Amino acid sequence: MTDLAVQLPETSRRLDAIDRKILMVLQDDASLSVAEIGDRVGLSSTPCWKRIQRLEADGVILKRVALVDQNKIGLGISVFVSVESADHSDAWLKKFAEAVSAMPEVMEFYRMAGDVDYMLRVVVADMQAYDVFYKKLISAVPLKNVTSRFAMEKIKSVTALPIPAVVAT
Repeated sequence: MTDLAVQLPETSRRLDAIDRKILMVLQDDASLSVAEIGDRVGLSSTPCWKRIQRLEADGVILKRVALVDQNKIGLGISVFVSVESADHSDAWLKKFAEAVSAMPEVMEFYRMAGDVDYMLRVVVADMQAYDVFYKKLISAVPLKNVTSRFAMEKIKSVTALPIPAVVAT
């Protein structure tokens, strides 16, 4: 890694090499003590804690969570749902976004470029639960097309972002 600072686009604060190391450590294990994080990045506890606080205040660190194995809690089916709409008005999108965002089965929700308008990642217990979800989805707003793709095997799934050494300005 280089010691060059990275300018964050949404803040005036600069992300330096120590900040990037802190982010990598926290993405790997956010349960570590500040002292342990500091040891791993070469800082004492107080400056490390101040940097973490600043990263949180700047919105770089959004929140700290526990990752749960979906299969061990009975949510064995992952479905990628592509949605096409005939209506592209702001009012339709607002209603659709509110309805989909309120569905707990939807883990991720994207507006897309290309041949589909929206993509959802949905987790459910079984096919019956997906059918209930599907009926709820298609009754929320008028849709042109809904295509469901069922994951057979999860090959790679990570939550840690690749922290760039330098971001082009």
